[in-house]
Amino acid sequence: MKISTRTRYGIRTMLEIATGTDNGIFQKDIARNQDISNKYLDHIIHALKASRLISNVKGKKSGYRLTRKPSEISLFDIHNAFEPGICIIDCLSGNFECTRQKDCQAVGFWKNLNDQIVHYFKSVTIDDLIKEKIKL
Repeated sequence: MKISTRTRYGIRTMLEIATGTDNGIFQKDIARNQDISNKYLDHIIHALKASRLISNVKGKKSGYRLTRKPSEISLFDIHNAFEPGICIIDCLSGNFECTRQKDCQAVGFWKNLNDQIVHYFKSVTIDDLIKEKIKL
């Protein structure tokens, strides 16, 4: 399983926004601080806004802010802004038909592993990552 660049950059973007000021943080500052091109960051910002994880601060020269507290936004929420759920192998997806599914002895293992990954993504919040960095 490989986590997409969009998800990884989305998490970094959310951390930048979460640690910004009440006036929000500008996209150009996120791009500079996280070494992400403005053009690519446009796509990241758009997906995060469409998922209602961030919004524009109202007013002149405003930036972005979170729509909820950092403790209420999980990494699963961010991942879902870019990907339709987590699925470590094709046979667990709803639109894949495996000819060996009835006889497969390993499918239970893969499903349990997938469930653990989903649970972990749901259990870690932006606030957890901020606190972890403070510990370091």
